[in-house]
Amino acid sequence: MRREDHRSHSFCLHPRRWIYAGRLVLRRDRSETRFTWPIQLQKNHQPHQDPYTVELSPGLGLGAFATHDLATGSIILREAPVIRISRPSHLKGSGYPIAEVTRVVREEYTKLPPAAQDEVLSLTYHAKPGEVASLNNDPLGVIFRTNAYNTGDGFGLFPKIARINHSCRPNAGYYWSEALQKRIIYATREIAEGEEITVSYIPLTLPQSERQHRLNRYGFTCTCSACTLPPPSLALSDTRRRDIGTALSAFSTQLNLTISSSPSALRKARKNAKSSLELAKLVEGEGLADYLPEVCRIVAISHARVGDWGTASVWANRGFEGWVRVDQRGRETLEMFELTGRFVEMWKEQIRNETERG
Repeated sequence: MRREDHRSHSFCLHPRRWIYAGRLVLRRDRSETRFTWPIQLQKNHQPHQDPYTVELSPGLGLGAFATHDLATGSIILREAPVIRISRPSHLKGSGYPIAEVTRVVREEYTKLPPAAQDEVLSLTYHAKPGEVASLNNDPLGVIFRTNAYNTGDGFGLFPKIARINHSCRPNAGYYWSEALQKRIIYATREIAEGEEITVSYIPLTLPQSERQHRLNRYGFTCTCSACTLPPPSLALSDTRRRDIGTALSAFSTQLNLTISSSPSALRKARKNAKSSLELAKLVEGEGLADYLPEVCRIVAISHARVGDWGTASVWANRGFEGWVRVDQRGRETLEMFELTGRFVEMWKEQIRNETERG
């Protein structure tokens, strides 16, 4: 079953037909300091045709391909699960019992109309030798295991999303919306007409050999641009990805807005702020765009902890821009909206104090 992606205030957000198109702007001259945070909204004029079509992908069976150019942040697909189950009981360190998964999935499958049942049975799956036979020749459990995604408190099967193939340098990301009860697929960079749309089935901060080991459960060998680099370049990529994973883990325990005023704590905070920018460069250099919203949050908070409100505001706003296109009412969107507003106010106060001091 595939990986899951990466606040208390009252907010007035905008209808879904609008997308965020603003930029954080600071103007300052001798006579005055003026700030604008132009949350300008414009209509999302997406073409009416579906943004993707399902076609044969060389060596990978079926895949999803863009029917027209897609801008960064474009919504490719929103889909509710046709089958959704709670997490089965299992021993720590072991997989979910496939016999139990098969039983529960079949119960839900029988409730579907015939067309939906056919769509589920048409999905590709990977099974161990003799595994389906041991399940009374019922493939539903392994179909579900191969294609399901997390849905917060359980797992869900999304037949349309299941057609999207894997890449270790994907051009699309995914997100489970609790509000919509749908999984959202969105472009994490510009995607050209005719280009295959890809997501990641596994964590991407692993070296190539470990990524392939994880992908063996899906029954294919990854031949994406990241996995077929020449050996020297692949070794550098592996090192960068390990460093990204280590940094993300280290920062996860330090993302609060309180900091000691002791000299040693401030030195550490300044070092972390510098490291956060290095992390952003690594992520962008490796083409791991679906990690960028999380990294924007890290950079913003790390700079807020040292009182660099300008940098904190810019990166918080960048994170907000990334999330608001995906889910305007999502938890991450609201958090980055709040942080941006808070950091901008601190930046304004900082500039006013500097101006008054001459």
